[in-house]
Amino acid sequence: MVKLLVVDDHAVVRSGLMMLLNGKNNIEVVGEASEGDEAIKKAVELKPDIVLMDLSMPHGKDGLTATHELHELQPDIAILILTMHDDEEYLFRAIQAGASGYILKNAPHEELLSAINSVFSGNAYLTPSATRALMSGFVDRAKNGDNGNTFDNLSEREKEVLEWIAKGYSNKEIAEHLVISVKTVESHKSNLMEKLGLKTRPELVKYAMKKGLLHFE
Repeated sequence: MVKLLVVDDHAVVRSGLMMLLNGKNNIEVVGEASEGDEAIKKAVELKPDIVLMDLSMPHGKDGLTATHELHELQPDIAILILTMHDDEEYLFRAIQAGASGYILKNAPHEELLSAINSVFSGNAYLTPSATRALMSGFVDRAKNGDNGNTFDNLSEREKEVLEWIAKGYSNKEIAEHLVISVKTVESHKSNLMEKLGLKTRPELVKYAMKKGLLHFE
């Protein structure tokens, strides 16, 4: 049996998932949680094979942070992200946090069952749009000619600014943290884009995540 823990902040969603999955394809739902801390606690107690994890849980610890912490505590437990976010930034952050799979909430239930079985077998599973996002990222990297040397040529301050950008801070907030002017931050940001061949802030975020600059506290 595949022991499954369902994590979502909406009780109706949790109930629907449990009704859909329990008893299907040798799946046994062993528990549920409504936010990240509860998910970690129950995962440690119940030892599920898979945690089906939502990302957006505003009333507690979010799914990304919970995924990272749980992966550190219990690396043998696979974490399958089930989310409404069809966004490559969330995808890259989830993978970096330790997720084994990523699937959208609007996917057919047959795909969800397939994803669970795939992750249980030790394989990774990405919903088709997520796979396209990953491929696009590799293509962009190839076009930019980034073999690692470009990153090495960044100044320490530029790398520092890039890290703060990846964490989602505004130019003003970065300036306050680094005790520099907003104009200086903007200058570093422009230099980063020019050196890396990138055009938008989301592209900088994606690049920073690929380089492992986004660390979880």
